[in-house]
Amino acid sequence: MYLLAFVGACVLVAMAPGVSTAIILRQTLRAGRGSGMAATLGNETGILLWGLAAAFGLSALLVASQLAYDVMRVVGAVVLVVMGAQALWQARKGAPLTNGAAEVEGAVVPGLRGPYLAGLGTCLANPKAAVFAMSFLPQFVAPGQNVPVTLATLAVVWVLVDLAWYGLLIWTVARAKAVLGRPAVRRRLEQISGVVLIGLGVRLAAESR
Repeated sequence: MYLLAFVGACVLVAMAPGVSTAIILRQTLRAGRGSGMAATLGNETGILLWGLAAAFGLSALLVASQLAYDVMRVVGAVVLVVMGAQALWQARKGAPLTNGAAEVEGAVVPGLRGPYLAGLGTCLANPKAAVFAMSFLPQFVAPGQNVPVTLATLAVVWVLVDLAWYGLLIWTVARAKAVLGRPAVRRRLEQISGVVLIGLGVRLAAESR
């Protein structure tokens, strides 16, 4: 019963748009499904690490330290603003695909390291993810269960649900690439993603606990 409730909650969390969705969609639109999945795997690596940190009490150190929290918050905000500014600059210049992506005979061949690190970096630099893991996962530990083992298991389930949702999202966006991949549309989407990323960064910088 607890597990079913947890899976349902994970689906709702995954569907809520946020930093992860913006990064994954941008990579998918810019360089195809491979790049989007690489960004997803990077993001889920970060989610798993935060979940395991919550399981073993490491996230509590971040929650308890205002200085550590603020440092991570500022770093995360800077990362988002820089990525947003890059998107706006590329949209203005109409620049070709970057981050290791290249076109070969009309097909996009993405470099996976850049998108993976983008997904991982934005997740790990977001202290809200740590706080969320600390407050979200323990609610679904049944009485009498081994807490660290259960929390680690829930973290893995959370990642699997995320992978399923983002995989579906990436597939849907890739299917619409004939329209979304047009130069004018791509530039507009770069502009939108840039504004969204900068907005998320500013919001993160302005937020307190």
